[in-house]
Parts: sequence; C-alpha cells; structure tokens
Amino acid sequence: METEPQFFETNAAPTVVGQPMNRVDGWAKVTGHAKYSAEYNQLPGLVHAVLVTSPVAKGRVQRIESSAAQKQPGVLAIFTHENLPKLAKTPDAPADKAALNSPMGFMPMTSDQVHYAGQTVAVVVADTLERAQYAASLVKVIIAPEAPVSSYQDPKAQLYVPKSVKGMPGVTKRGDAQAAVQKAPMQLAATYTHATIHHNYMEPGATTAHWEAADRLTIYETTQGVSETQKTVSLMLGLATEQVRVITKYLGGGFGSKAWVWPHTVYAALIAKAVGRPVKLVLTRPQNFTSMGHREEQQQTLRLGATKEGKLLGIVYDKTATTSPWDDYAETNSRIIGMLYHLPAYEATYRLAKSNVMTSTATRAPGDMPGSFAIECSMDDLAAQLGLDPIQLRLLNYADIDSSTGHPWSSKSLKECYARGAELIGWNKRNPKAGATREGKLLVGMGMATGSYPVHNSQGNARVRLYADGRAVVQAGATDLGTGTYTIITQVAADSLGIPPENVRFELGDTVLPSTQWSGGSTAAGRVSSSVYLAVQEVWQKLIKLAVMDKKSPLYGAKSADVAAEKGRLQLKANPGKGEAFGEVMKRASLGDIEGSALGRYGSNYEAPQTTANADPNKKENAAEHSMHAFGAHFCEVHVDPELGTIRISKWVSVIGAGRILNPKTARSQVIGGSTMGIGAALMEQTVRDPHLARYTNASLADYHVPVNADIPEMTVEFIDEHDPYVNAMGVKGIGEISIVGVTAAVANAVFHATGRRLRDLPMTPNKVLAALREPA
Repeated sequence: METEPQFFETNAAPTVVGQPMNRVDGWAKVTGHAKYSAEYNQLPGLVHAVLVTSPVAKGRVQRIESSAAQKQPGVLAIFTHENLPKLAKTPDAPADKAALNSPMGFMPMTSDQVHYAGQTVAVVVADTLERAQYAASLVKVIIAPEAPVSSYQDPKAQLYVPKSVKGMPGVTKRGDAQAAVQKAPMQLAATYTHATIHHNYMEPGATTAHWEAADRLTIYETTQGVSETQKTVSLMLGLATEQVRVITKYLGGGFGSKAWVWPHTVYAALIAKAVGRPVKLVLTRPQNFTSMGHREEQQQTLRLGATKEGKLLGIVYDKTATTSPWDDYAETNSRIIGMLYHLPAYEATYRLAKSNVMTSTATRAPGDMPGSFAIECSMDDLAAQLGLDPIQLRLLNYADIDSSTGHPWSSKSLKECYARGAELIGWNKRNPKAGATREGKLLVGMGMATGSYPVHNSQGNARVRLYADGRAVVQAGATDLGTGTYTIITQVAADSLGIPPENVRFELGDTVLPSTQWSGGSTAAGRVSSSVYLAVQEVWQKLIKLAVMDKKSPLYGAKSADVAAEKGRLQLKANPGKGEAFGEVMKRASLGDIEGSALGRYGSNYEAPQTTANADPNKKENAAEHSMHAFGAHFCEVHVDPELGTIRISKWVSVIGAGRILNPKTARSQVIGGSTMGIGAALMEQTVRDPHLARYTNASLADYHVPVNADIPEMTVEFIDEHDPYVNAMGVKGIGEISIVGVTAAVANAVFHATGRRLRDLPMTPNKVLAALREPA
C-alpha cells in the first residue's frame, strides 16, 4: 500500500503565509507561456479591427469617405456612426449609465458629435492587422470643427461646483473652518498644480471577442474586473449575464484605467457579431492616451490656521479640475486632507470645468495621491515657519481618531512608521537648516511625508476543492494585476489547508468562476484572502462532521466543537495526539474530494468576532464603527544640481503599516512600484495638451517620460507588524495604493530642504528648479 505524503502524517507542514515566496506565475511569464488578451491568435477565422480617430477636439462629422479603404484586399467591413449596430443600452442616458460599469457618459459612434481629439469615428476590419491598418489610413473623415475648451485654464472654461464628486458632496464643512483660519495666530496659504498623467501600463488596451454561438459571447479582455465587464457588456448588448464570458488570466498593468469598460471593448463584440468572425482590437500607444482615461490636471489651494505651537485649528481647501463634457468626475482629494491629522474645523470645495477631453478616471490612489501633495507640503512649510522638525509637527497633530467621522481606527501604526523610517534614512543627521547641506557642487536635502489609503468595502466569493490525495483547486473570479494575487492566495490556501503550496492550484480571471468584485482600490488581497480562508473553514467543518460520525475514526463520538484542524490534520483540541490526516477520513468515506465555498467581506461590512475577554461568542463586533486605513511614511534624500536644475533621488525609505503582510517579497515589490510611479509624477510625468486645439502633443512613450532603472536608487521597504481584527477574516489591508500616497510630497519636501525653495507645480522639471533658484530665498 502506497504511503501517504509526510505532510499528512505529521503536524509539521511549514507556515507559508508571511514568507517571501516566489511568484507561482513567474515561470509562465518569463517563458512566454502566460497568455494575455491580445495573444489568443488560434481562434478560427480571427480578423483584426483598427480604430480611425478624430484629429479634431470638437465638431460634427460631415461625411466619411471610405470607398478607397473598402476596395483594399482583405477588408471585411468599415463601421461608422451610420452603420454601427445599435446597442441595447449606452452610457449616454443617465439612467442607463448608472447600471453600467463605464466612467463615460458618452458612447462614441452613436452620433455625429465629436467631443474630444482621439475620439473613435470609424472602425476598419480586415483579415490581417497590416491590411486593417493600411485601409484605416485611407479613410477620410470630414469634420466641421468648433472651438474647443482645452482645460480649466482655458479662458472659455466655465467653472461650476458639482452636486457631488464620486459620492462626496461638492462642498464639505465641519465646524467653521473659515473663521478658524482667519483668527489663527499662524496662517499659511499655498496653491499646488498637477499636470495630466496617463497610466502607461506595458500592456495596451486590448479585446478579443469571439461569438461561439449566435447567443454566446466570449471576450478575452484587458480588465481589472471580469464580473463587472461581463455585466456591462451583457447590458449594452441586450444579453443575459450568463451569455457573456469574460477571461483575463494575466494583466500587464492597469493602475485603475482597466477597472472600467471602455468603448473599444463594446466595438469588438458588436463587430465580431456583424462580420461573423472572432475580432481582435488592440489600441495603439497614442490611442491609449485618448481611449482609457487619465489622471486629470488639477489645482489645489490649501489655507491652514494653527496655534503658535503648531497645532492645527482649521483648513480651507479648494480644488479646481478639468472634466469631460458629459461627466462631473474629479479625484476626491479632500478625503485625505480632512482625516490625516487631528483637525477641529474643515471646509472643502470642488470646482470643475467641462472641457473637450476624454473622461479622466481612477489612477493609482485617486484623490489621496494628489491630496497628500497639498497637505504634506503645507505641513512642511508650517514646520519651517515654526522652526520645528517635520516629524515633530506631524506627531503634534497626530490623529488618535478619524476627525472626519469621529470613529476610532481599526488599527494604526503610523508612529512606528515615522520612527523606523527616520532610523533607516538617518534622519538624526539631517541639518535642520534648508539649503545648508552640500556634496561637492550638489545641494543635498532630506524630506519625508505621510501616506494613507482607506479600506474600501468589498466582497466576493471563492470556492475550494480539497482532494483526498492532498491536492487542492482554489477558484475566484478575481484578476491578478501583476501584483502577486496568484501567489498570495496560493499561500493563504496552503496554510489554511495544511498542505504545501505546490499542491495548490489557484484559478482566477474567468467569469465561470465564483464571482467577485474588481481588483482595484487595494481590495483584492483583503477580499480574496478572506473568501478563500472562509471557504477552507467550510471544508474543515464538513470533514469534522465526517470524522466524528465515522466509527473507524479516532475522533468518533467527539463533539464537532471539540475538534480542530491543524496543518492538514483533524485532532482533539484537548488532546492533539488523538486525530488523523484528512485524507484518511475522505478515503474511508469513499470521497475523492470535498468542496467549500464562502463569501468573503473586506472593510466595514465585515462582521468581526468579539475580542474582549468576556465577549459573547454569538455576537459580532461592529466594524462599521471603526475607521479603516493603511498608514505609512516615505523618506527620501535628493541631490539637486544648481547649474542644470536636475533632481536625483539618492536614497529612499518606505515604512508601511497595513495589517498582516501575506508575502513580504511581493508586498515590497508593490511598494517599490508605487513609489517609482510617485517619483515619476514628482519629476517627469506629464501629458501636454495643446491649449488651442485641445490635442495631446506627447502621446507616445518616446515623448511621455517615465522613470527607468537609472532614475531610481536602491529602495528600502519595511512593514510594521500590525494586528487588525476588524478589517477582514485575515487581518489584511491592501498596499497597492498607499505605496504612492505621499511620494510626491516627500520628494518636494526634500527639494525644499536642499534648495530652500518650494516647488508646488508638478512635475518639478529642471526649468522649474532653475527658475526657483533664481528667485530670492
């Protein structure tokens, strides 16, 4: 008889959660076996679709001359607003938009109206990509142009205060902030500006649509949420949800832009049906700049009042931003400004300008990232005015509760982050005087900033199937953005089941799997780990019931509540030596596998068990009565060349408190990635829009600069060991977005310390540095 593997016979299965395990999907990626949405090339009869876009930012299509393109070899069809198949629902109707996972209130090619440069006005379909591209170049679109509005800075722009911004009111008041600031002994006012930023992921937007039957559609899609894409596409096409299958096994970056359904996805599905062939539609790099959103250009004005000792009395905050002609979208910057420090009075106002631009959308840490720039630079300026150390001022205004809600924190390790970050960067060696430290001709500065990101409510399903031979299949319809979801959920399942991670196969990215919400807002790790953990508990409960009813089991007759599952073994809690491996229980019951499923909750809708000594075990803690955030601190050292105006990051330290860390290796990678994006926003990233034509002038990776290895030093990343019993069943918080919050401010604060000049206009390019250095200190 074959001997069972050792991990069933002993209680020595290693704990893998919290260990720096290598990525389980790493081999597939480095060998090219990982299939992305544009790589399903074996579909029978696959054809290619290419977009024709408008060079005009505002106007109406007069006519489209497509006869020359139509005559080209291999061209199957050319679609325009005149012959595109009609949709059952579009986001053009406000009532329909509410049901759709689309950030746009307008669907191109549903009318002759052109609202922004780069808007799709025609789609060419041909049997090869090259033929489709050539035919698209022959399509002539005649547009009657109108004068566009390019941004909130355009003299033609009309500012207005929206009723709400992403669920937050256009105006928020807590106490009398205006009076508090006006009467404060110490007052400070500053304006901060941010350029437009695009996501610029490696994998472009891409859709491969295949109608496997007249009423059954499969879409291979670059999306952060297969379930949301399934729902939206089915509604827009007038299909039942189960008639649409969406698959995203791998994603080459998203950063928020791939959280939504964009027009090209719908076009691919419509056109595949119309031509009767599978259709692949891949956006070009310039089209990614005009087809999948961006972080809006914006201006923030922050006025604060404080005591002579540095305690905040009130903040008045105003934001002005560019939005599209059909939306009231803006990042909710005020969220972090109103909660980061103890703040008795607060007022925030949003002002928007409808302009001829593609809608802006969620970009890594939307709102909190730019908002942190304003509040954290202002805090540094206040510290300089008062002669206080920047960390000292932050500790003086430390928020022991969330001022915006009055709730206590579910957990908060920010003080520990400050202390450890300061130790790692050598903060005690920092000369407090700005502009006083040099290394040769270079000006040297050290700065820091606080980071925070909220826990967003989220929930989703998972299924676990445990086999008698010690293998397991775990399933959830989540997306791995490239951040390590495959790996961390494998670790959670392995530990919960008591089997080695190599015996776990985690399947995700498909709507045939248990549905779960999108991967974004730093929710995936907390939600999916919780649902998998709870699904495993259901498996164990089923096994325990089998064992206590089995006369051949050492556990026969025991109460289920007296039996525990430990590392693949069922045993009595009072006598751990009495028990057996789960495989033995299943074999005697002639069961090849046992399945468990669960709904995992993340955030304030999680019902945490009572934790006090005399707690009633049948009651649950009210998580909604706690404010849930991850916290952290970023520290950096910069070298500024006063002759060239260049800024180089020479040292970087990030310390994060985000609950239980499932895998420090992938978590560290997350923080490095987010910090690098923040450094890009601080020093180089900006999309330039012509102020007269409202057209992008640098919509390519040749002209849009992103950080490369040579721009980034070795980064030190550490995590504070933090216990949070309220956030979810695993005590896990997301870290994908806190990694960028506070980064631009840390760089700007270091530049201020190096030069004695405050730069408030991002990015801080050499010309701006030189201009600042020419001004008197």
